Amino acid sequence: MRRDRLPGSRRGPDAGFVTAETAVALPALVLFAAMLVWGVLAAAAQIHCVDAARVGARAAARGDTNATALAQAAAPPGAAVRLTTEGDSVQVTVEAPWPGPGRLAAAMSVRLGATAVAAREDTLTGAGGGASSWPS
Repeated sequence: MRRDRLPGSRRGPDAGFVTAETAVALPALVLFAAMLVWGVLAAAAQIHCVDAARVGARAAARGDTNATALAQAAAPPGAAVRLTTEGDSVQVTVEAPWPGPGRLAAAMSVRLGATAVAAREDTLTGAGGGASSWPS
């Protein structure tokens, strides 16, 4: 005697569809999770760009000769640091490429960047008088 179903079991014609739906949905969920991780890592690299620009601008405002090297050390790998001086201020721009994940690198690459500006301290004088670039 052959039993196809256990007594009391109520399996209908839809038996096994949950397994098939899970097999289709699971790779999509894994891809979605991977994209979320990539996005979080890209956001962290953007924060590194902001920090590097800030460090470089503060160092250049103080008159440090190695401001570009300090910014490069704080920047993400492969970043380009540009320092410009305009009048009483310095501007540091940090740009870094951020490749997409795996085989999607060419399609999903983004360019991260940040700019920081600071007033040069060597052009400022004390509060006792003289020229000052700070607003009165």
